[in-house]
Amino acid sequence: MSNQKLKSEFKNQLNIVKVALAKKQYKTAFYHLENAHILGQNNLYRHTLSHYYMLILGCKTKNSKEIIGQVLRIFASILFTLIWVPIGNTGGTNISPVKKNHIRKELKKYFSN
Repeated sequence: MSNQKLKSEFKNQLNIVKVALAKKQYKTAFYHLENAHILGQNNLYRHTLSHYYMLILGCKTKNSKEIIGQVLRIFASILFTLIWVPIGNTGGTNISPVKKNHIRKELKKYFSN
């Protein structure tokens, strides 16, 4: 799968997030933010952007753990994306920032050769 298709799906996931946030559908927004994170974590800009939107979601839901965690993850994404990322990590504070996960079934096609 080409990098362009992965990038396009990242943008698609973020568009879903924006609509869900506008409708206050926070669980839906978070799920698609996790997808965006998985898709974007090997790219400095997309990785950081996914954490930025998780921060926005944390602010909208007044979740202090998510707010603090995402501020830290934004800095970590800037510092470490080009060095190492835990593949499949969903990016929320509900999971360790260094834990690798399986790629979600619906996203595997973006990672196969």
